[in-house]
Amino acid sequence: MIEEDDDPDTDGEDEYDEDYSAEVLEDAALDEDDDSDDGEDEDDEDSDDSDDEDGLGSSKGKTRKEKAAEEEPPGPDVPAPTVKKMLAALEWAFQDEPDVPDGLLKRYAEHAVMVLDHNRKVNLTAILDPKEVAAKHYLDSYRVTRLFSLLGRRVVDMGCGGGFPGVPIAMAEPNCSMMFVDSTKKKVDFVEESIDKLAVKNAHSHWGRVEDYLARERCDVVVVRAVSSVRENVRTLRKVRHSLKDLIMLKGSSWSREVRAAEREAERLGFHLDTVLEHQLPEELGARAVLVYRAPGGQGL
Repeated sequence: MIEEDDDPDTDGEDEYDEDYSAEVLEDAALDEDDDSDDGEDEDDEDSDDSDDEDGLGSSKGKTRKEKAAEEEPPGPDVPAPTVKKMLAALEWAFQDEPDVPDGLLKRYAEHAVMVLDHNRKVNLTAILDPKEVAAKHYLDSYRVTRLFSLLGRRVVDMGCGGGFPGVPIAMAEPNCSMMFVDSTKKKVDFVEESIDKLAVKNAHSHWGRVEDYLARERCDVVVVRAVSSVRENVRTLRKVRHSLKDLIMLKGSSWSREVRAAEREAERLGFHLDTVLEHQLPEELGARAVLVYRAPGGQGL
């Protein structure tokens, strides 16, 4: 069952390709030039610019991205591939991965078809080619479970969109507990429907802002992919930074620029970069990195 907040906010974007990276880099460039808050109070209780002071339905106090997401059109009207075609693409993407659990790629294929079919109603992804979907969405997400042990951990997928990286992680590591949090209700509705149909028993969803959810609940790990820059992500979590132990961010090849832009802000808020693991997607699909920040609420992975 979907949990709800009284004041849901707009989530980040799902696209995780070079086009999206350009937007994140623009944010990072602005972050590098922004020295105006170096001396602000650590808790910054009165300056949360993401708050909607007038509640639902009002545009006052909302950011440009928040307003744009409210008016977001559906994705392209492109038929989804068959499960068989999607499975072939996944087998291609995962061909060099050792010890892939039996049946996992079939479940990924079924989820991918659901995502691409629903994408015609709600904009869940800009990536439509089956091989790119397999590598950029599923392989990239799956590798988190091979780089770090999430066994027995409580994980929050912040701004989950169509279910990435949380669905591939939850399917690959059934002994973790996954909570999907997104402030766009249509996307949460889809995630809830998909995890129900695919019997992802270790996953649940919550409609609302992650900072509101973590004000009431605690978790071991927050995982985030294609939502915003490193600096904006740590700022989003600044008031609830003691509610999580680790922050994992999936990033593209320009991750180092984002890290530099966020360095002072992250350190000031108590987020310490613990691990950077770079990896390569198949063929020419690009480099990726997994960043692990040790949060004030616990120790690094």
